[in-house]
Amino acid sequence: MVGAAHASHEGAAQGKGGGMSLVDCHVHLAALPDGRNGCLVSRRALKSLPFRYLRWKLSLGLEDPSASNRKYVTDLVAELRSSRHVDRAVVLGMDGIYDSAGRLDEARTDFLVANDHVLEVVGEHAELLAGVSINPRRRDAVEELHRCAERGAVLVKVLPNTQRFDPADPAFRPFYRALAERKLPLLSHVGYEFTLSGHDQSFGDPARLRAPLDEGVMVIAAHACSSGLAIREQFFPSLLDLVRRHTGFHADVSGLTLPNRCGILFRLRRHPELHPRLLFGTDYPLPVLHLPAWGRVGLPQLREIVRAGSRFDRQVLVCRALGVGFRSFEAVRSPA
Repeated sequence: MVGAAHASHEGAAQGKGGGMSLVDCHVHLAALPDGRNGCLVSRRALKSLPFRYLRWKLSLGLEDPSASNRKYVTDLVAELRSSRHVDRAVVLGMDGIYDSAGRLDEARTDFLVANDHVLEVVGEHAELLAGVSINPRRRDAVEELHRCAERGAVLVKVLPNTQRFDPADPAFRPFYRALAERKLPLLSHVGYEFTLSGHDQSFGDPARLRAPLDEGVMVIAAHACSSGLAIREQFFPSLLDLVRRHTGFHADVSGLTLPNRCGILFRLRRHPELHPRLLFGTDYPLPVLHLPAWGRVGLPQLREIVRAGSRFDRQVLVCRALGVGFRSFEAVRSPA
């Protein structure tokens, strides 16, 4: 496990307790529309089981959206501050669906967390970094990219399945060139999407990310290219190939303790050559489970994992206990 340990420390700054400074590159900023923040949640989404579960789990009421939004951020920052291993987090926006003319299609958009809201929240908390979301189908995509970069965004997050665009479409090359110019990484969902409605699940194929890579963009594939289908990890060969062919390709370890994704976690144990390309992430506010460690680590390690009060720490401890190395986002990103 020497290679894994080296990968998890390489290029990291001094952090809490004199240890490694970690930045979580995959934290979702949930926000209800309050009439001022530019966010949107459809009635379909509000009635869906995942959203109802998260509202219940996070105690977010619909009666006072502004109060719920503040509570979400307050709880996130408090959990981050309590972490022994993680110092900062990139909070992610969520762009909507756009029509053929590049205009926002509110009728088909279930969930939108506006970039201005992300930037405003980040401006109030030193622990948070801005991961804006820009659907390349929008007619002002390049202009929005430059605007957000000027305001301090550190990456752009997309979810092609839900945002209904094909990352391999040549029409998006000007957008990718602008990303490369600004040295902003593209964090893209990979695999199937079930939490939000997925229009075309084939858009989650990591092979479609070769287009931004060819334009010089640093690409981060979410969930280590897990398909999200539990027993079928069809994209693992693509992960191996993309790492081999593209120095700008990375993947994050977010969500890998969940039952539908832990299969890829066990595969990563057997491929230490991939670990230097893995970045730390949790997929907050989704839970981080200790189940993948049961029967695979010693009792002292398992006890520490189970007792971890922060899901940020639990993600670190599960990965380390299983010998899956990773790096911090800060160790690989270039300033814009």
